Amino acid sequence: MVLDKAKTLRAAEKYLESGKIAAAIKEYSQIAAVDADDFTALNMLGDLYTRVGNTAEAVVCFHRIAEHYREQGFGLKAIAMYKKIDRLQPNDIEIATNLADLYAQQDLIVEARAHYLAVVDAYNRAGAAQNALETLRKIADLDPQNTQIRTKLADGYLNLGLKREAAECFAEAGQAMVARGACDEALEVFGRALVIQPDDYETLKGVLAAHSARGTADEAAELIEEALKSNPEDHELLTLLADAYFEAEEPEQAERATASLVGGEPGSYLRFTEVARLYVRQGKIAEAVSVVAKITEQMLAERQDSQLLALIDELLASDADNVQALRLVARANWWLRDMDGLKASLERLAEAAQAQDLNDDERYALTQLTRLDPAHEEHVTRLNELGGAIEEEAIESLPEFEVVAAREPEPVASAEEFVSNSQEFTAVNDEATFEWNPVAEVSEEASAPADAEIETGFSFESIVAEELPTTTSEAATEQPADDDRVAAMLRQELESVDFYIAQGYIDIAIDTLELLEQQCGTHPDIIARREQINQLQTGTVPETGASPVIDYGEVAITSDLDIAPASAEPEPEITLNVPLAAAPEKPAEPEPEIALNVPIAAAPENERAPVEMGIDAGLAEIFEEYRASSESEGEAAANGDYETHYNLGLAYKDMDLFEDALEEFQMAASLTSPADGTGRYLQCCNLLGHCFVQTGVPEVAVKWFAKGLSAAHVSDEERMALTYEIAAAYEQAGDLHHALESFTEVYGNNVSYRNVNERVKTLKTRLGEKSTITPPVTRSEQLVN
Repeated sequence: MVLDKAKTLRAAEKYLESGKIAAAIKEYSQIAAVDADDFTALNMLGDLYTRVGNTAEAVVCFHRIAEHYREQGFGLKAIAMYKKIDRLQPNDIEIATNLADLYAQQDLIVEARAHYLAVVDAYNRAGAAQNALETLRKIADLDPQNTQIRTKLADGYLNLGLKREAAECFAEAGQAMVARGACDEALEVFGRALVIQPDDYETLKGVLAAHSARGTADEAAELIEEALKSNPEDHELLTLLADAYFEAEEPEQAERATASLVGGEPGSYLRFTEVARLYVRQGKIAEAVSVVAKITEQMLAERQDSQLLALIDELLASDADNVQALRLVARANWWLRDMDGLKASLERLAEAAQAQDLNDDERYALTQLTRLDPAHEEHVTRLNELGGAIEEEAIESLPEFEVVAAREPEPVASAEEFVSNSQEFTAVNDEATFEWNPVAEVSEEASAPADAEIETGFSFESIVAEELPTTTSEAATEQPADDDRVAAMLRQELESVDFYIAQGYIDIAIDTLELLEQQCGTHPDIIARREQINQLQTGTVPETGASPVIDYGEVAITSDLDIAPASAEPEPEITLNVPLAAAPEKPAEPEPEIALNVPIAAAPENERAPVEMGIDAGLAEIFEEYRASSESEGEAAANGDYETHYNLGLAYKDMDLFEDALEEFQMAASLTSPADGTGRYLQCCNLLGHCFVQTGVPEVAVKWFAKGLSAAHVSDEERMALTYEIAAAYEQAGDLHHALESFTEVYGNNVSYRNVNERVKTLKTRLGEKSTITPPVTRSEQLVN
């Protein structure tokens, strides 16, 4: 029987309205079973399982959604779903690793590092040192310039006998050093890697890069030669060796290495063009011509004629009358059936040969010319003076140009035909032979140095430790010039901190104190709150549930508008659009051994378990360095950018993870200011207010809504919307007088705005006042001022 999805959904909604959660779960389970892509229903099903305490099934639902988002590339939404799983199933290494990876993809370095550190802590407790090192390596990837950590990781791998991983870490550290110009230090680290793996490609590439930057590429070539002794036909090593000799500008050695390379990989013969150019740069034109002659036939056969002619032009630019280079031009034009080019090159060859008294070359060129143009008397006369034309069997067969011109060019019948017909050409200079055997000919010219001892000059001492870089956050708001205003603002914000502490929002209180310290500097009241928080965290003082009395008559309020920009991720939002009965209180969960969903820095010092369990002291030292780095003050405030934190906050809000959304929106707010003219501060205030309303703290929502009014360039429409939200928050907080004042202000500006008329009448009735509307009171302006 086909499921009627719409009917089933309506039934589920009715069950929810009447509080029949088990029946609603049954209906949503049917929808999820027949439509695996209905992630809205699946999310609702997970929430319902959570309400009835069936954590295992809830995790299954949320995990499916999280994996979908991750596979589709919606990283922020995937983070939000994994956070829901993390709260239901703490201490799960896989979930923590997934979260850390996703944070790293979003460039949220602090959050990624915190979760990776939690994973490392878990592996350390289990004695899984190798897994811990692999995770620490991911942390190192977040800060690739920290070479000191890389070298310590390498030492950790060595202690475990993992030589390949150790060599990789040494090589990565060396490459980072080369990138910043520390070539001597890089060579020292590369040397340690080569002791472990003498023929490691990446290490030798780094060695070559460092030596090239120092102008000592010949030393790199020596190391590569040493590595080649155990595997003389290794293509990668031969390529590196040729590169090294090119960098060292040693053309003879470069030619030898290239010949060995081409002997094993014939397709790489074009590297000989680099050898020829190196000879040209050193003024060795004859050697360059010899190299080009070896590859001429191959280049022509593989239609590299344009590159060949360009290369010969470079030779002739250095020696315009080089007879052997001119014969190569004639050969190329003959192959291409270029009649005009052939005539011009033969005439030029004849002139150059005559000037140098090279009669055989001149006679060869004139023989070809007279065959092309028998009526040219000057050529005929000069050829007769030289003894007449070359015998027919000794001259190569020229194409019939009248016929060829009407068809596409085609290669000569065979390479043997040209070789047999050009004996007179090659007899002039053996270096210009067209028989291509680079390995046999080139290797005879220069041989490798005999088993010479190679002096590396490397020192294997430890590198001076480098501290992990820390960053400081930018000021989130402008500091008031007036001392009285500073004092008033400080007092108001400290009241907020007291409220956060009383309600258990310790993280928010800490963030607020950090922002206050950035704005106002060190203050005794700020220090006192920090001590109070520390006492609560360490358990030295019992936490009281009593809320401090806060006068909201003079608070600086911020507002919330429905003006948030669209999320950067177009994936359809998962929203709980079905009315739910009041959720029962969640049972208290035991404190997790590894708090994967909070930064490590939040853990009190005296509650940390030792990380040395099952591992060596070196690994423990690395872990502690990272932990210390993650606790650096101000790092979190500067981590990431506004858009990343803002969009992540939106994703959390969409998933009803309001506490997490608050943290992200506060981070985003700290990266902007009321006067920056972008509207960002107003957006953050708006969403912070709404999230505090959702978490049942309307008093704090009033403050954030009102702060939005202090932003620059607030429009009349935005101001009215902010004031309305302030009024609604006051009403939810039970402050009916202030609610009425703000609603009345909105009413005075627009009597038809939303349902303000009814709200005013209702409040007057509740307060026992007459329903007549009184003149508006600009309560929001009083709050701001």
